[in-house]
Amino acid sequence: MQSDLFKDEYLVKDPVAAGMTLQNNKSIKYVVNGECYARQGAMVAFRGNLQFEKKGQGVGGYIKRKVTGEGLPLMAVRGQGEAWFAHEAASCFIVEMSPGDELSVNGRHVLVFDATLSYDVKVVKGAGMTGGGLFNSVFTGHGKLGLICEGEPIVIPVSPQAPVYVDTDAVLGWSARLHASLHRSQSFGSMLRGGSGEAMQLALEGEGFVIVRPSEAQPQQPGTH
Repeated sequence: MQSDLFKDEYLVKDPVAAGMTLQNNKSIKYVVNGECYARQGAMVAFRGNLQFEKKGQGVGGYIKRKVTGEGLPLMAVRGQGEAWFAHEAASCFIVEMSPGDELSVNGRHVLVFDATLSYDVKVVKGAGMTGGGLFNSVFTGHGKLGLICEGEPIVIPVSPQAPVYVDTDAVLGWSARLHASLHRSQSFGSMLRGGSGEAMQLALEGEGFVIVRPSEAQPQQPGTH
């Protein structure tokens, strides 16, 4: 049988080592030899002896999710085999973290990560209980983190001399050592007159970077299709 469908670039290669790699820019391949974690419903194919189980977050994690709205519904992937993860043809990226690194990520953009990484839900200063993606999952540890982004991301350096202001609906994540707070760029009187649509941003100060997606639309919650 002949077809461009069978181009070498589309064919899966035999695994050479455990862990995650980009299958292509829309999917991540994970060679499992033990355990990893992925967003619920993100597996699109697998082969081998693998089990997929909903991962509990414990009482503390459950309460945080209910109060903050920052959900990270996960499944544990256990066994030996290969699994492919994707979500609605979003662009995929792999971040390799080392001890001491901290990355604050909107949970809606997490696809898969090594079991050696830890995460905790934290609130942006000044956000109160307003929700809207202002509660992020902060990842630490040593390992790889697979992220998704609708479209091509924008990575903006942040320095003490040049703070960055980002729309709260467009931010994907930032280096967690930055000082994050809410910034109002529109007066209350202007808001009463209809406003510009850009009343509130996330202000990021310090030394690091922020990742922005090229859309202000609210992405779907993890595990939905």
